[in-house]
Amino acid sequence: MKVIQRIILFTILTAVLTGALHAAGGGGHSSDYPKIPMPLEDYHDEEIEGLMGKLVYRIQADPFNLVATLIFVLAIMHTFMASTFLKLAHKWSHEHEAKLKAQGIEDKNNVSFKAEIMHFLGEVEAIFGIWLVPLIISALFMYPWGTITSYFDYLYVNKYAEPIFVVVIMAIASTRPILQFSEMAMKQVANIGKGNVFSWWLTILVVAPLLGSFITEPAAMTIAALLLGKQFYQFRPRAVFAYATLGLLFVNISVGGTLTHFAAPPVLMVAGRWGWDIGFMFMNFGIYAALGIVIATIVYALIFRKDFAKLEETRKAQMVDDEATTPIPAWITVTHLMFMAWTVFTLHHPPMVVGGFLFFLAFTVATQNHQDDVDIKAPLLVGFFLAGLITHGSLQQWWIAPVLSSLGEVPLFIGSATLTAFNDNAAITFLASLVPDFNAGVLAAAGELEKAEIAKNLQHAVVAGAVTGGGLTVIANAPNPAGQSILNKYFTGGITPLGLFLGAFIPTVIIGFCFMAL
Repeated sequence: MKVIQRIILFTILTAVLTGALHAAGGGGHSSDYPKIPMPLEDYHDEEIEGLMGKLVYRIQADPFNLVATLIFVLAIMHTFMASTFLKLAHKWSHEHEAKLKAQGIEDKNNVSFKAEIMHFLGEVEAIFGIWLVPLIISALFMYPWGTITSYFDYLYVNKYAEPIFVVVIMAIASTRPILQFSEMAMKQVANIGKGNVFSWWLTILVVAPLLGSFITEPAAMTIAALLLGKQFYQFRPRAVFAYATLGLLFVNISVGGTLTHFAAPPVLMVAGRWGWDIGFMFMNFGIYAALGIVIATIVYALIFRKDFAKLEETRKAQMVDDEATTPIPAWITVTHLMFMAWTVFTLHHPPMVVGGFLFFLAFTVATQNHQDDVDIKAPLLVGFFLAGLITHGSLQQWWIAPVLSSLGEVPLFIGSATLTAFNDNAAITFLASLVPDFNAGVLAAAGELEKAEIAKNLQHAVVAGAVTGGGLTVIANAPNPAGQSILNKYFTGGITPLGLFLGAFIPTVIIGFCFMAL
């Protein structure tokens, strides 16, 4: 059975690889069809005054703008209702099982159709993919088929690299050699605090996010979430503490990647265009991000200080001898780290990422005595979530770009953080990079030095807001779905959007203060 599963997986990935090579050769918008989304420069609405006037004009110019945004809003509302669908699924499933038992029927394959449908609708990772169906159907009434396929070809070449990368890096980072290596490294820090629940909690929530600046945020999220599950969540903290930790993790990961210019997706979108290198990022973002992470984590540690004693008692009661874990040969761990490095190095080139992953799968088969089965289901669902979010989010530039360009520095920071909660933060910064008023380099070259200085402040505000708001919702930052997928089982009824928002609110305010006031 495992062989069959590997063959199927190999076939799927080979198809992705072939498609990537084909799209790279001929992807992009075809000139024979109208473009969706309509390019911002084609609106020619510079003379229209007022934000509302500009938005109304853009809806008139392309009515699909309004349709795509309404569908996107419905998809977001669906994410807030996911737990309700899951509760219905469990209720109807239990009722169906009771009905079968009363009839004396014992058949595991006899399931409730409506319960399964509700369970599917309650899967957060599937929601944006589900809402692609009405999006495509609506587009078919307004555009020729060639326009729609051209849009997806464009996304495949220019946007889908991130979901493919997240799938691969999440699968590699969750393997036994990587986890054992990460746990051993963090254990050295945790042992300073005697290796108790508090020291592990503190180490994971501070060290892992900062590591994200070098191994990328998705990898850091995967490792941190898996270790938190083992060293914290399995001891069953109170719901309020569980959500506080989840929110803190998401916020810390979102800002922890800003020490460099290549690890955080929202920074990656603008670093090249705005000329930001590793030195610039460290001095203008990294220092304040690290300070904010430490302060926010300490604040939560003080708020929940009494909970740690109870969790430590639970840990000691079910203590497991970590030393009994079978050691993994160093050369296998080093090889896994090399595969991770290759994936990070080629993250903008999906064919090379997927090709490397195929070799990685072959390596895990050859060394299966020191491996667990590669978990591909969760990474694929996360990748599906991100691909759906990107497909919807890329159609929102018609209103996001003018909203951003109409705001001053502080309102822009707040607006960017708020918009991030309802759209991927990388999309926010990418759209900001298209706004002429934000391009400090162009303005400086034109001799408009005063405007260039203002543009630099606006650049800082929009990126700071995007990374600060990256923990408020599961859709706010690309690695968040990975964290939710791993930790969802520790929350009764699944992770709720309100619980995550409340857990992330205090760290968001603290880190926002560090970015804008210090």
